[in-house]
Amino acid sequence: MRWVVLWVFSAFAALAEGEKAGEFDYYVLSLSWSPNWCAREGDARGSDQCDARHDHGWILHGLWPQFHQGWPSYCRTPEAPPTRRMTREMEDIQGSAGLAWHQWKKHGTCSGLSAPDYFALSRRAYDAVKRPQVFRKLDSSVTLPATVVEEAFLKANPGLKRDMITVTCKQGYIEEIRLCLSRDLGPVPCGGDVIRDCTAKDALFDPIR
Repeated sequence: MRWVVLWVFSAFAALAEGEKAGEFDYYVLSLSWSPNWCAREGDARGSDQCDARHDHGWILHGLWPQFHQGWPSYCRTPEAPPTRRMTREMEDIQGSAGLAWHQWKKHGTCSGLSAPDYFALSRRAYDAVKRPQVFRKLDSSVTLPATVVEEAFLKANPGLKRDMITVTCKQGYIEEIRLCLSRDLGPVPCGGDVIRDCTAKDALFDPIR
């Protein structure tokens, strides 16, 4: 009986952490170049995401509720967490069920949506962005200005403007493309804390394996 009481107490304690679900201004859609993540840390972890059979390029890191300044996380929500099947079904665009679970826990709980609806919206956002094919055609590692990656996305997605997209770098590699979207997934200007463009002129970019 005691463990039941403790479980109920811990469940309510978890519900009391973080901001209130559904209160945010816009979304940030974050896309990560999988080969670069694998080179930086995935290979060392032995991540299945990095196995060549997957042919991953730009994967969905996450769809993040955002304020005009700052962001909510680990929000209070009455929604049930995703099942293992739900997170596995996101592996094709997120690389791993573990990442899908983490994104729900940290960001999805703040969307005000159920887990199935949050994952469905994340997939819609991912599918709506045209990912430049030029990066999939690389046959060797290159160094390039981060602005080249941004320009490629702007050209492939005419509805985007420069203040709606940013490129990040990490450990000398191109890390992510981040796009700012309305609740209806239309492009919108990013807040000042999101627009932090990588200024590297010689960032590494690895090919798909």
